[in-house]
Amino acid sequence: METLDLLWGTVLLRPYVFIFLVVYFTIGSINMGWFRTLCFTVLAYSIAFLSEYSSTRNGFPYGFYSYIDITRDQELWIINVPFMDSLSYSFLSYVSLTMSLLFWSTLSGRGSNIQIVEDKELFRSWRVILTGAVLFMLMDVIIDPVAFRGDRWFLGKIYTYQEEGEYFNIPLTNFAGWFIVGTTILYSFSRLDYLLDAILKKPHTGFTVPFKPFWGPALYFGVLIFNLAVTVYIEEYILAVCGTILFLAIIFIFLLKLKRSPSLINQ
Repeated sequence: METLDLLWGTVLLRPYVFIFLVVYFTIGSINMGWFRTLCFTVLAYSIAFLSEYSSTRNGFPYGFYSYIDITRDQELWIINVPFMDSLSYSFLSYVSLTMSLLFWSTLSGRGSNIQIVEDKELFRSWRVILTGAVLFMLMDVIIDPVAFRGDRWFLGKIYTYQEEGEYFNIPLTNFAGWFIVGTTILYSFSRLDYLLDAILKKPHTGFTVPFKPFWGPALYFGVLIFNLAVTVYIEEYILAVCGTILFLAIIFIFLLKLKRSPSLINQ
């Protein structure tokens, strides 16, 4: 009962995380079915938790940092890591994967019926995995500096680094760690996907809905917009400018790719 109470406390304390989580699970279920989405969530959470537990103990992969446990009686913690923090890696890594797939895949259809042409080999390829990991890491370039200043908005001060970092107090090792963890999550799921195909007897391509390839990327940009809005709210204008430049650069690259892509097939 105490665990359930703390889990409910986590929802009340961090409602925006669970809004993102619900939207992610909906998108994931549409794209690849609820069972694969659940598997992805458990896998991503497990890898994220182990990475955070390791880094708070020995500094790998993000550098030395520690969580401030002032909310331990208000929300669920797993050993020395808040449950919601590792859980957020699931939707952040998944939307990064959908961005990578949109970048590399062939699109078909017209109007609102644009779909990604299913290609399992591409889905499991290193170019999709590494592109997704880079996009995952770039999210943290925007997210982490504002999260570090959580005492100035409703997140609260939840963690601190052992040493002051180079990028708005965030050490560069942290971003290297996000790339490593993102690569690990996406590679591990690409291997798990083989097993799921064997167990379920056939690949699950989800459901056909309008603008299906763009739902995951929309959540990717939604998370970034939320964090940029908070950055402006706390009046960190230089940080907001840097984040906005990165945000616009990502949008520009993807729009340029889609515009120049010869792969859009009208049916």
